Amino acid sequence: MSRVAGLTVALAVAGLAGCGGIKPVPPGQHAMATADVRNAALATYIKPGDLDTYYLFYSGGHSGQVYVAGVPSMRHIATIPVFAPYPGTGYGYDEESRRMLGGFTWGDVHHPALSKTDGDYDGRWLFVNDNANNRIARIDLRDFKTRQILGPIPNTMGNHGSSMVTNNTEYVLVATRFSVPWASEYAPLEEYATKFHGAVTGIRIDPKDGTMSVGWQIMTPPFDWDLGATGKGASDGWAFWTSYNSERATGKLEQTASRKDRDYIAVVNWKAAEQAMRAGKTAPVVGVPMIDPAKVPGVMYLLPCGKSPHGVDVDPSGDYVICSGKLQPTSTVFSFARIRDAIARREFSGNEDGIPVIRYESALMLEVPVGLGPLHTQFDGKGYAYTSLYVESAIAKWKLPPYAPGVDPKSLVVDKIPVQFNVGHLVVAGGDTRHPQGTYLVAMNKMSRGRHLNVGPSIPESSQLIDITGEKMTMIYEAYTDPEPHFAQLVRREVLKPIEFYPKEESRDPNAVWQPKDAKVTRNAATHTVEGKVYAIRSFYEPSRIQVQEGDTVILHITNAEQERDEIHGFGITAFDRNVVVDPGETKTVKLVARKSGVYPYYCTNFCSALHQEMQGYLEVVPAGRMMALYTGNQGEMHAAPPRDLAVQEETQ
Repeated sequence: MSRVAGLTVALAVAGLAGCGGIKPVPPGQHAMATADVRNAALATYIKPGDLDTYYLFYSGGHSGQVYVAGVPSMRHIATIPVFAPYPGTGYGYDEESRRMLGGFTWGDVHHPALSKTDGDYDGRWLFVNDNANNRIARIDLRDFKTRQILGPIPNTMGNHGSSMVTNNTEYVLVATRFSVPWASEYAPLEEYATKFHGAVTGIRIDPKDGTMSVGWQIMTPPFDWDLGATGKGASDGWAFWTSYNSERATGKLEQTASRKDRDYIAVVNWKAAEQAMRAGKTAPVVGVPMIDPAKVPGVMYLLPCGKSPHGVDVDPSGDYVICSGKLQPTSTVFSFARIRDAIARREFSGNEDGIPVIRYESALMLEVPVGLGPLHTQFDGKGYAYTSLYVESAIAKWKLPPYAPGVDPKSLVVDKIPVQFNVGHLVVAGGDTRHPQGTYLVAMNKMSRGRHLNVGPSIPESSQLIDITGEKMTMIYEAYTDPEPHFAQLVRREVLKPIEFYPKEESRDPNAVWQPKDAKVTRNAATHTVEGKVYAIRSFYEPSRIQVQEGDTVILHITNAEQERDEIHGFGITAFDRNVVVDPGETKTVKLVARKSGVYPYYCTNFCSALHQEMQGYLEVVPAGRMMALYTGNQGEMHAAPPRDLAVQEETQ
């Protein structure tokens, strides 16, 4: 079978948009490949062993995870667990990740953001927000693992307006979705307009290791802050968020919060906020330096924008700020230079809680009629913007400034392409950096109805890959994703430098063991605690037998001593709800309480070799009051002996 003919079958089943709908392909029958199908196949096919050009990091919504795919193949490569346990990698079962999760069992991942240097992705970290539990996480792209979860962030309820990374990763900026009375105080909803608050927060990033900490906060009126973007170029040092509910309404917001013709963009000078914090122009609120923008001029302004906006985006030059109000069919282009001039000339139309409102006409450049339900905009670096149209289920391509005097705004929309269906976010390769690649666009659609085999009432979301290299956009592939993608980052593979294993020389874990002879088990009789250092390698554990007394607390540090890529070992122990997966060169800790006597197998849960099945052992929980015949901790030797001769080291304090 030729390469193209073979691809025709898969593509016909996958159902490329623009190919005339979905028809089941009977076994053995190949659809005839039309020219557009052949071209799409050749554009997306990655033969076995070849590599994709891009990494796609997309949010997993309330699954709490981040997914990794390759582009253009759109093949799912990995799941990075962040805010929810994930047995596939043992995340949430070892002590380190359990401690990081902080007792939460889920999160609502919305907006991943890559770290940047001089406005371009630098491949160090990926930040993601938890809309549900007011947290933010940092994923280290050296090993694709979550290394820190910060939060819940004080004075924050609904961390939706993040993660927005500044030009050189000085901060990750976040904003609240819900307004509440702070410090757990109570106020009835009738007092919402005056006693409820929102906040914008600067999460400081340590430039050496990415460690996050809360830097400062800005108090805001009780609007619902939505999405944000950081400035670049001329607008470096500034940030922007959209809001809805400038009416300060409660109840059914669908009705009560759509009465005004315009809502607001928050225009924040984060460098001025940083200076205000250092100058002590703050008051602590729940331990966080809080800036009141009415008392510290120059930190925050409001700018009217289309009704009920969702996305606000800054073009690659940093000269233009694009806002799309989803209840009006236009994307509004603001000039940052005009914003600055309006501020300098104090061209304000009023204020909200003492925060100046910039006169709309002073900052406006043009309203572009892109279509129905505009949400988010990305850029290709070639002078064009791409806006997702939720109501219209389409992507609009339109021209960025500069514009000729008197230009017809309708003429600026140069192309549209339908998507299936109800697109939310979209991402262009490097589309929020200073240098977008202008190659691929991924539309993240809320539905995929009728485009795949029936899987029952619940259907996956769809991600569609669009070629944007030509004058016209071309749909070339679609894939399906777990719920629910919100945003993504698309970065060239050369930018990332992931490791293949953890070098033994870099291990700083005092509980790591690199030789079978160093494995040992220690029992503290006074505290009824057993601590073991377990050596794991193909295809055995050392020790393979561990005895504890009923009621003991058991802490096991498991080192995978392999120094080879993908030689991963698991440690699943029945009856204790633990499954630890340890990568080569890594040490992880599992803790449990042996509440009930019995004999409990432990085994490797990650296939590791032909003798993977034989990689097992037993945890013996000796009934209380019964003498133990303890294991030496090395060489597989057993001793049936009174306590004074036990090979397990007995501590008495």
